Amino acid sequence: MKVNSPPLTSEAGAELPAVDSVMPAGRWQFNDEVTNAFEDMLARSIPQYEVMRQAVYELARRFAAHNTTIVDLGCSRGDTLQPLVNHFGVNNRFIGVEVSEPMIEAARTRFSGYIKANVVDIRKMDLRYEFPPVKASVVLSILTLQFTPIEYRLQILRRIYDSLLPGGAFILVEKIIGSGAVIDDTLVDCYLNLKADHGYSREQIERKRMALEGVLVPVTAAHNEEMLKLTGFQQVDCFWRWMNFAGWLGLK
Repeated sequence: MKVNSPPLTSEAGAELPAVDSVMPAGRWQFNDEVTNAFEDMLARSIPQYEVMRQAVYELARRFAAHNTTIVDLGCSRGDTLQPLVNHFGVNNRFIGVEVSEPMIEAARTRFSGYIKANVVDIRKMDLRYEFPPVKASVVLSILTLQFTPIEYRLQILRRIYDSLLPGGAFILVEKIIGSGAVIDDTLVDCYLNLKADHGYSREQIERKRMALEGVLVPVTAAHNEEMLKLTGFQQVDCFWRWMNFAGWLGLK
């Protein structure tokens, strides 16, 4: 049975474009159309999306120390930061890092009051070349590292580790590939069936796959864990996984 998601609306109540109308014709970009339909797109594309989001929040809440900084790398519209800002408020400082101008604008609009109060800071930053110069108790990378070229990922992870306070936590969620061809094909097939169940046509699925080719480059779960340990995280564990998506917690 296909799930018909309700239309996404802005804070003013205006209906935003459905994901079907913003399926890319060329190379994937986080443009205005994708930004406006982003949450609807994620909910229909990421398995157990709300389960994953809640798990990320619960872990971040436990490791976030008062009067410290919480950093979200690839913050998009601010949906991962929002519940943490709601929970901790002025007791913490929040930095959202993003490279897409439409996403930055949406996040800055969302947190405008907190930005004026110097609680939230949304920064334009390319993680290949820059990293926020802070000491954080929690750093988040939710479906972000997979969009950076592989040759930069170890460097980014080292910067994340260096930015954390002792006892700090890094929460990583990524799309992954299977450890072998047969396993990967099976995981991908299950995932494509889930997307079809969520209302995507086969044509839309194929168009998105082609648009993301070379833009989103996943690696195996084992490779992600190895990189985390190479950069200094001695305690690393997988806290969530569904087929070809997984989340890890690394402690400094």
